[in-house]
Amino acid sequence: MELLPKIPTAKAPAERFSGDVWVDMLAQGVPPSRLVAAEVRFAPCSRTAWHRHALGQTLHVTAGRGLVATRDGSVIVLRPGDTVHTPPGEWHWHGAAPDHFMAHIAISESGGDPAVADVDWVEHVTDDEYRTAATSL
Repeated sequence: MELLPKIPTAKAPAERFSGDVWVDMLAQGVPPSRLVAAEVRFAPCSRTAWHRHALGQTLHVTAGRGLVATRDGSVIVLRPGDTVHTPPGEWHWHGAAPDHFMAHIAISESGGDPAVADVDWVEHVTDDEYRTAATSL
């Protein structure tokens, strides 16, 4: 058994997130574990860019209200206690509602290096894409 060192809270990189988003790494698996887990806190209207995970991703909402949306236009409204899974390779984004903060635990696996969650990041979600998804609230 080992108490792992705490990693300081970090501002999420602007290349991958729009708005004010903060990340606390909770776990980066010690091999052979491939676990990557983080608490992510989103200010109202903030969100990820479009991305996909090679091995899928699970989100568990701990506070606030938010959205997760896919390229086909599917939208799930997120509330505390909700858990959503995006399967391997599914393009999606997630973030806070326009008038609420949102926090979730993001859980994924790396393909080998536990510090890299095997994520493909592409363009930012446009304001129009965000507004369209937010009509589901």
